[in-house]
Amino acid sequence: MAKKICWAIIFITLAINVVMLQWTIEAYLGLEFELVFRNTIIALLSSVVAITAMLFWRKWEYN
Repeated sequence: MAKKICWAIIFITLAINVVMLQWTIEAYLGLEFELVFRNTIIALLSSVVAITAMLFWRKWEYN
């Protein structure tokens, strides 16, 4: 069960990263630089969560 939850977290955070990349590009091209910084921070935090979930999944998978 824990492995499935890790996979769900990984897929959700990757989807968030795709959306944040799109919004960051739109904000940059629209010259809304305060939104660029916010979206980049959210994407970086989402990446950290995805990597952490992957490490937990790997630990449970290969025990």
